Amino acid sequence: MAMMAKMRSLAPAFILSVGVLFVLFMVISDSSVMQALGGRSNDVGSVNGEDISYKDFQSALDQQREILKQKGQDVDDESTDQFRDEVWDYIVSQKLVRQKVKELGIVVSDEEIREIILGDNPPAFLKQNFVDSLGNFNREQYENALFDPQNEKALIGAEESVRQYRLNEKLQSLIDASINVNEDEVLRKFKDKNLYVNDAEFVLIPYSIFPDSTIEINDEDVRKYYDENIKKYKVNAQRKLKFVIFSNQPSKKDSEAVYKDLEYVESNFKSEDTASFKYYIDIYSSQPYSIDTLAVTSFNPDVITLLNSVKDGDIIGPVAAPEGVDIYHLIGRIKTDQEMFRASHILINNSNDDAQNKEEAMRIYKELIDGADFGKMAVEYSGDPGSAKRGGDLGWFGKGVMIKEFENAVVNGKIGEIQPPIKTSFGYHIIKVTGRTNYKFIVERLINQIKQSAATRDERYNAAKDFSYLADKNDFDKEANLMNYKIQESGYFEENATSIPGIGINKRLVNFSFENSLNTVSDVYKVQQGFVVAIIDEVKETGVKSFDEVKDQIKPDVIKEKKFEKAKLLADELRSKLGVDLEKINNIDSRFNVKNTGRFNSESNISGIGQNYLFIKTAFQSEPNTITEPIKSNRGYYLIKVLSKTSFDSTAFSNQQSLIRNNLLQQKKRTLVAEWLNELKEKSDIVDNRYLFYGY
Repeated sequence: MAMMAKMRSLAPAFILSVGVLFVLFMVISDSSVMQALGGRSNDVGSVNGEDISYKDFQSALDQQREILKQKGQDVDDESTDQFRDEVWDYIVSQKLVRQKVKELGIVVSDEEIREIILGDNPPAFLKQNFVDSLGNFNREQYENALFDPQNEKALIGAEESVRQYRLNEKLQSLIDASINVNEDEVLRKFKDKNLYVNDAEFVLIPYSIFPDSTIEINDEDVRKYYDENIKKYKVNAQRKLKFVIFSNQPSKKDSEAVYKDLEYVESNFKSEDTASFKYYIDIYSSQPYSIDTLAVTSFNPDVITLLNSVKDGDIIGPVAAPEGVDIYHLIGRIKTDQEMFRASHILINNSNDDAQNKEEAMRIYKELIDGADFGKMAVEYSGDPGSAKRGGDLGWFGKGVMIKEFENAVVNGKIGEIQPPIKTSFGYHIIKVTGRTNYKFIVERLINQIKQSAATRDERYNAAKDFSYLADKNDFDKEANLMNYKIQESGYFEENATSIPGIGINKRLVNFSFENSLNTVSDVYKVQQGFVVAIIDEVKETGVKSFDEVKDQIKPDVIKEKKFEKAKLLADELRSKLGVDLEKINNIDSRFNVKNTGRFNSESNISGIGQNYLFIKTAFQSEPNTITEPIKSNRGYYLIKVLSKTSFDSTAFSNQQSLIRNNLLQQKKRTLVAEWLNELKEKSDIVDNRYLFYGY
């Protein structure tokens, strides 16, 4: 590094950009410190024996989180696991790449780095702060920054970044060198794009024309099908679990804590003359400050009642909202031309007999007029389940939303009056208009989400740990019932599964299920729904389903195969009678009609057929004006007659050959590195012990 040590680094703005772009790589570039100190117990994992220490992994997480914050993003509690997985995957990938670089003997000399940094076209990340608004690169200012003694440390970081970039380039070149595009691939691609069947006729002989009742099968037919298709009935090892979920939903205490905070805000704002409502939003709200002019449909319906009962400048809340809990500061209200309505209804449509529905609606209407509770009657009788559970409440809506007859009744109805039943295409509606307004409200809004607290999460985790211990010592079902925990069952899953039906993604739980025996109780695992404790409930080993086990389900397949055989015989018979004239088929058998494909090539979806590769291949290989042998599809058999097709243009092929080859190379390059890295991961010894440090 003697030559490079003479160089100096970049301006402060450049230092920041280098730090942001490359800090994650630098953090993980040397993970041997803990190993040298004998701190193997502090490793979160390893890649081919090369340890990843907890310190390095946590630093990588912190640095990447900081980069996200500089972009105005952050990692919330729900995304933490995914964030850790992404950083872990990045670190593993980098270590594998570095190991491969070392194995292949790829090196970058100091002279190469110097030429890159001082060359005619320096890397974009180096020169970006020395380009003016017109895109002109100030070479003199760039070199002055490079050789400024104050920037020596930053240059060392820049050099390392350039070195890693160049190493990756060389590795990429080696990987790309393995890509080969042969002449057959180029020719095939040219033909796929440029050769067309201009038109063809076809007839489908569907197997469905033969009723099941006309097909006779016996046990010998079924057994023969089973023996010939034995691979269909192979089953991989499977497991099934019983489990208890300890939910990640907020507790009652979590909700009470949010309400308590917002009640404090409400009380303080009312008693303080100096603090603005924005001051409290900036501290307590999960969403940034804004002043909004909102229609009534933007609010919880109950909030509108409150807004209509207070004066400008008043506070409303805390009130429940879809996002959590809200407090509104009413700044003012404006009148609009758009009138909004709120109504409740009871829908009667339980019978297929219109007269009975009308009679039932009138009976309920009379009870309501006599004083019955509208909400309770809606819950009991309404055929609209969505509004019924809210006592018939439909919330706020404007004109044009409801069916015309319903809208007219609401627009002309009096607030609070229960209207006689009206008929729509849905049934009979008993309507009660509960609100009407043509105002919008100008508000400041403080939104506080109700989330599961750390205390609640720990409480649920500890409960899960206790249950796991007791279920293992005693009996899973018994302990769950004693604690009033709900026992659920997963679907069957295989060893290569990443997700367990009913539980979700957790590869460690999958591994547990296949590494342990029947009735083994698991530790606590974290899944999307919360924490889970499971017991291995069923074990199915690799094998083949017995004939007796699948005999009944095979029979429809055997019948279908027999119908295909009949369709093939009929297609052969028709072909022998047609000669070269496919159009005669309707005269021979009126069940069938000729259709035309139109123009298509090897990549086309053919109208009425789709992208049937055997159909397309046969059409291209057949001679024009001849009828092909029957071609099998999932619907039956096709007879095809090609009317005309384009011929191979050798001149066009010569002109396009180079471009096609380059396009194929680029396509392969786009996928090769990812495939190469995935294959490298599969072959590598990757140990992931993060759960020992982050739990669950």
